[in-house]
Formats: sequence, C-alpha cells, structure tokens
Amino acid sequence: MSVLPYWERACRELTERDETLGALIAEHAGDRLRGSGDGFRTLLNAVVGQQISVAAAAGIWARLIEAFPAPSPAQLAAADPSELRELGLSWRKAEYVIGMAEAFVSGAVDPARWATYDDRAVRAELTELRGVGRWTADMILIFYLHRPDVLPLGDLGLVNAAARLYYAGGSDAAGSDAAGERVDRRSLRARQSWLEAHAERWRPWRTVATWYIWRDLDAEPVVY
Repeated sequence: MSVLPYWERACRELTERDETLGALIAEHAGDRLRGSGDGFRTLLNAVVGQQISVAAAAGIWARLIEAFPAPSPAQLAAADPSELRELGLSWRKAEYVIGMAEAFVSGAVDPARWATYDDRAVRAELTELRGVGRWTADMILIFYLHRPDVLPLGDLGLVNAAARLYYAGGSDAAGSDAAGERVDRRSLRARQSWLEAHAERWRPWRTVATWYIWRDLDAEPVVY
C-alpha cells in the first residue's frame, strides 16, 4: 500500500518529542503500517489472535487461509464450528467467528459505514459483536481504517514493551516483570496508566508510535 498521508509528518513530530521513539523510527525507517485492505479479513485475523501468542495465532491463521483462501462473511457464516475447531480455533472462538460473519452478511455490520464514523462509534458498533472487545476494535481502527491516534492499552505486548523501553524493566510506576515473572493485574494496571499518561506527548499520532513499538518487538511488521 502507499504511504499514509500523515505518516511522514507524524514521524517527524514524534522524533522531535520523544528521543526513544525517534530512535525506533530511525531504525525501522523503511517500514510502514499496512493491512489486508479488507474489513472482514482484518476483524477475522484479530479475533484469531486474541489472547494467544503471535506464533500460535500465525499457525491458526495459516491453516484457516489454507481452508478458506479468500475468507468471506458468507463462507464463514456457513462454516461448521467443528471445521473451525479442527483448524485450531477454540469452540468459543469458532462461535465468535460464525456470529460476526453472520452480522456482516445481514448488514448489521458494514465496513462501508465506518469511514463516516468517529473512533468511538466504530468501537461501539464492533463491540456489540460477541467476542469483540476494545482491543479487537482497536485493530480495525489501526490496520483497516488507519486512524492516526489510536492507543490500544489492551495490548499487553505494547504495554510491556513500552515499559521496558523507557524503564528497562525497572520497579517503578510502570510496574516490574523481573525474572520473567507474569505481571500481576495491579502491576499491569499501573503500566497501562503510565503508558496512557506518557502517550499524551504522542497525540495526535499515537497509532504511529504504537506501530513502531510493535515493529521493534517483531522480526516482521505486524499486519492484520
């Protein structure tokens, strides 16, 4: 896809405001945010990736695309839950996928309308779907609609990576995960609160800042 019209300006302004982020932008200067260009496919990919590792999600997604090379709402609405389960989805996620596909088929959810909605309205429509929460809606805002100022605080990879970048895993307001221990809920909430406050300096380009932190985490750019 072509470079988003705001991307270069966002990179310049973020580099001026945040030295750490500026270093990431310089290191990954050749990479840009991209997505599938298809609202249903982006949502499907995000649901597959909910609450599992990147590697596990990639494996399930590869099997799903092998079974449904061009997944459409009509195809998934007609799928048997057991067929989706064999691809690696949990029973619950299989139900979520079929339910959201049915919503697309019926027109209850229509990506063509999203361009006229603000971020809040897009989230509201999507989170009416069973199995779609704030994080999943944020993936649509970032990877399909390319909204410039989205901060997905529900993304644990982002929250923990930001804490490590700025505090080197230290014990402070961002929380601690010393010795690889699972971050408890209290520490996670502290990190989320810290990131929300820190990210005020990134407005109105929090999507771009988020993407570069993700990019630093992964060998390949994140795509939904």
